Amino acid sequence: MRSYDELIDEAATVNVSGWDFSWLDGRATEERPEWGYARMLAATLSEVDSALDLQTGGGEVLDSAPILPAFTAVTEGWPPNVEVARKRLVPRGVEVVAADVDEPLPWPDGSFELVSSRHPVSTPWSEVARVLRPDGRYLGQHVGPASAFELIEWFLGPLPAEVRDGRHPRHDQEGATAAGLVVDEIRSARCRMEFFDIGAVVYILRKCVWWVPDFSVQRYAEQLRALDERIRADGAFVAHSTRLLVRVHRP
Repeated sequence: MRSYDELIDEAATVNVSGWDFSWLDGRATEERPEWGYARMLAATLSEVDSALDLQTGGGEVLDSAPILPAFTAVTEGWPPNVEVARKRLVPRGVEVVAADVDEPLPWPDGSFELVSSRHPVSTPWSEVARVLRPDGRYLGQHVGPASAFELIEWFLGPLPAEVRDGRHPRHDQEGATAAGLVVDEIRSARCRMEFFDIGAVVYILRKCVWWVPDFSVQRYAEQLRALDERIRADGAFVAHSTRLLVRVHRP
């Protein structure tokens, strides 16, 4: 394995825009939920004539679908991802809108037969209900409670119970129901993650900025060096992600 400084310097400067994690190939792994969200989304997109993908990142998951509805739109709030999504999706006829998570959606009531989102920061259930047509569907893969907390707490220390509970599936159940939607299914999965070098850790913390919001190599140098020693001794650092499959419809 390369030296600590070499791994840190590389990971601290590599481009982290978009939602493509191929830079981590051979350096980190994460199990995928058994339901296969990308395949499920692609199949659903082929059945509808209008779709909105919320917080699309760089549009990678949507773009993996071979067939897109005649009217397809996406939102994204992080400027570097907006540009990546435009380059990827506009040639396929997709409307790409820069919009923060909490902004009202810029479409009239009942505009979409399908609303989807993979790993949203939060789900604007009232807006989802508003832009869905009657009998329209929501399909999402959400981050579940205490996801990757083994890694997050390495840097932040033990987090309070209310933070661990923040993404409990009951919040989606309650939010969707309060918006007048019917919850068809919420399924959960716990998936093993492995990080094989400290550069992979730095990369993921730069990309998933909400994990350790004040992260920088300088600020967390002590924790990074200790984690580097742990990885070299054990061969990998193991954490676990949690994922929720959320399927809802508007009656």
